[in-house]
Amino acid sequence: MGDCLRIEGGRRLSGVVAVEGAKNAALPACVAALLTDEPLSLHRVPQLRDVSTILFTLSDLGKRVVRHGASVVLSSDRPLAAEANAYSVRQMRASFLVLGPLVARLGRAAVPLPGGCAIGERSVGLHLDGLRALGGRVSERGNVVFVEADRLRGASIELPFPSVGATEQILMTAALAAGDTELRNGAIEPEVLDLVGLLEAMGATIEREDRTYRIAGRTELHGADYAVIPDRMEAGTYLLAGAITGGDVTVAGIDAEALRPALDALEALGVSIRSEEDRIAASGKGNRPIRVETAPHPGFPTDLHPPLAALLAVVPGTSVISETVFEHRHTYVDGLRRMGAGIAVDGPRVVITGVERLSGAAVVAPDIRAGAALVLAGLAARGETQVSGLETIDRGYAGLEAKLARLGAAIERREG
Repeated sequence: MGDCLRIEGGRRLSGVVAVEGAKNAALPACVAALLTDEPLSLHRVPQLRDVSTILFTLSDLGKRVVRHGASVVLSSDRPLAAEANAYSVRQMRASFLVLGPLVARLGRAAVPLPGGCAIGERSVGLHLDGLRALGGRVSERGNVVFVEADRLRGASIELPFPSVGATEQILMTAALAAGDTELRNGAIEPEVLDLVGLLEAMGATIEREDRTYRIAGRTELHGADYAVIPDRMEAGTYLLAGAITGGDVTVAGIDAEALRPALDALEALGVSIRSEEDRIAASGKGNRPIRVETAPHPGFPTDLHPPLAALLAVVPGTSVISETVFEHRHTYVDGLRRMGAGIAVDGPRVVITGVERLSGAAVVAPDIRAGAALVLAGLAARGETQVSGLETIDRGYAGLEAKLARLGAAIERREG
């Protein structure tokens, strides 16, 4: 049996919590090191299991990885390998991003089909369609994708859906393709734009107009020194943790605009939001139901859907969250029901009827954000909650229990 979090609910959270670097920005930033032999120095890299997985993947491919706290230096240790480690790629979906950069550098790559959170099909088909458009010859044998190319060439590509992963894959690959690439209907999440900033610091030429990217291919890129953006999902989770306890929590190190859709939802609930420079504070629990629809940025982020659902479970009235990004995002529902939440799933919609108080229970975190939702529910519940499956939560939140404890939560990790 693994570790679990023991939570004694009912304590009002208050105080200030610092935001780490964004996991979803750090992972592609690390992969970008494959595009050059020169050292790439990255800062504000969070201490997360997913980051360790991507660094192991890159080390296995031939990169030298040196980490000092929140800084990582990736440099050339030996010639790059063309085949990614099956175990690490199957642990985390972001590892699939190594495919395009390897083809751009070596003319070939073999990468297993990815794993990660089971929150929907999240097909890699858009990644492969983009690589085909750039001149890659794609084949599959077993559970491994093979791509070969004599020379990648710029292309005109339009995504049917603004996929974050496919956009990042195409941006990195096109940066080393011959000629110009135009990518239409690309993702514009802050983490994607942060990758663009890094690629530009490495010598890439990328222009953007709304969801259209124009990339001028280069024969080579160089090293850079770069700090990734703060984690808006972590920030949003702690603000929601404060709200579910009726507390007053401030997140430090992030601008309010990065969280605008989530802050708008909290204000619609009746939570008081205050922001200045790089600090955002939320106080009160909210007392009115809302309707929210997740969507690609600048819409409400799907990663904050489960933590928001935990809050809505104790808000009077009937609220609705419509999920338009991941069809299996509702993995938190059984756990919240076990704690007494009134939740019904109707296709992509989750209908939540608030109850006065949740009750502590033993629950399992099925994925990163569902795990966060169950922890938040435990903070507000009557009695003791035990959340197991912490290996999933540790993929996305660094020191979660320590930060919540500093805010006043009665929470501890117990070794199983």
